[in-house]
Amino acid sequence: MVTRLVQGTAARVQSLPSPIGGWNARDSIANMDVLDAVQLTNLFPSVNNVILRKGYSKHATGISGQVQTLMSYSSGGADKLFAIAGSSIYDATASGAVGAAVKTGLGNAKWEYVNVTTPAGGYIYAVNGVDKPLLYNGSTWTNPAITGVTDTSLSNITTFKNQVWFTQNNSLKAWYLPTLSIAGAAAAIDMSAVAQLGGYLVNVGTWTLDAGYGVDDNLVFITSNGEVIVYSGTDPSDATKWALVGVWRVGKPVGKRCFLKYGGDILILTYNGLYPLAASLQSSRLDPRVALSDKIQGAFAAATQAYGETFGWQIVFDPKHNALKVNVPVSVGNQEQYVMNNITKSWCNFTNWHANCWEIFDNEPYFGGDGYVAHAWDDSSADDGANINTNAFQAFNYFDARGVKKYFTRARPSVFTNGTPTVYVGMNVDFNLQDTSASLSFSPSNAAIWDTALWDSSYWGTDSIITNNWQGITGIGYCGSIQFKTASQGVTILWASTDVVYQQGWAGI
Repeated sequence: MVTRLVQGTAARVQSLPSPIGGWNARDSIANMDVLDAVQLTNLFPSVNNVILRKGYSKHATGISGQVQTLMSYSSGGADKLFAIAGSSIYDATASGAVGAAVKTGLGNAKWEYVNVTTPAGGYIYAVNGVDKPLLYNGSTWTNPAITGVTDTSLSNITTFKNQVWFTQNNSLKAWYLPTLSIAGAAAAIDMSAVAQLGGYLVNVGTWTLDAGYGVDDNLVFITSNGEVIVYSGTDPSDATKWALVGVWRVGKPVGKRCFLKYGGDILILTYNGLYPLAASLQSSRLDPRVALSDKIQGAFAAATQAYGETFGWQIVFDPKHNALKVNVPVSVGNQEQYVMNNITKSWCNFTNWHANCWEIFDNEPYFGGDGYVAHAWDDSSADDGANINTNAFQAFNYFDARGVKKYFTRARPSVFTNGTPTVYVGMNVDFNLQDTSASLSFSPSNAAIWDTALWDSSYWGTDSIITNNWQGITGIGYCGSIQFKTASQGVTILWASTDVVYQQGWAGI
């Protein structure tokens, strides 16, 4: 077929803003908002442009095995970071090699924990459903003396109104310790008659809300079959001071780390999406639009179906960078993150952060990998000394002329950068999302460091300046999607817009 552009063959130019609306894996690609992207990898949608994500560096090394749990201890002026891999716990507070393990002989490395403060001091309190619970008091690791329950069966933990609460392996019983205690006789509440779908308790957390009588905390459990059970009160042993608030169905949870305290609310990670508890209990499964993951629901559903039983799902809120991350364990060593801008609620996905688990320590995000703990989103703008590669496909655009073919010839991305990243721009037409571009290469230049580099010998770094060079593109079709790819290391990239040159023909020609 030969396409003839017989009318209006003069070149036209249209400027497309960068996709600050973020990744859209919900709407039809034939009718998507122009501010959205069909794919947005390693590019973070900020408030007014799309930026290259930062990189990571290995913070603590010399760990034997995959780090599957990170625990942050904070008590008074003491802050420490611990990593659990294999059967051992390592002190990962300082950067560099960790040295000998501080605790050995563990049954596995998949622990849940909470910081507990009592009149006797501050503690890490951790359980894993296999070993005896662990206490760390700032200097030593011990096992608390708990009676009334098989303590090796305690699998998750939280604190609620000065009491430590546990869930138990494959059970609908929850256990709690005496007020302001870290040991002693555990008592139980049995939810067998409450949970209509059966199953077992997976997680427990606290939910803060104002129900019209002032702000109060509630205790929330979720079962393996997706029932949320909420209690309120101060003393579960006294029926006059303890009450069942309600039972709701929100969908089967994904993994044991399916809760995240998010302000006063709780976020729940389910096979149906990522839900804020307050909104989901109002509408439950009847209105999926309340899910924070609604805009990427297609990708989210595919990921939970494919990898839902794989260890490594976790929600982490990074307030310093206004980012909410969902760790997606595609496979060991091949994890990715679905990342939401906490201000705009726009999504993207990150790759090449091979994270088994996450923790916020000293207001910075860290993840556990194969033999190391990494500092993520650091200032290096490189992935452990390697290039950061990005790829984006903007929403398909008809350029104000549906049903009319266009011949795309040139494009000019407007990029603010402090270096010379490799930037590629192309055009895919008529809903073809195949990446036909070659892999990008990039060789970093070494900018000088003040008070270290030699004067008159080294190259000095620059502030961000705009680059907007024209590139040749090709494509004939009714609609087009800008593909934007970069490769870089040690530089910043802010993508503002892309100008597109095309010719337009008669409708139907």
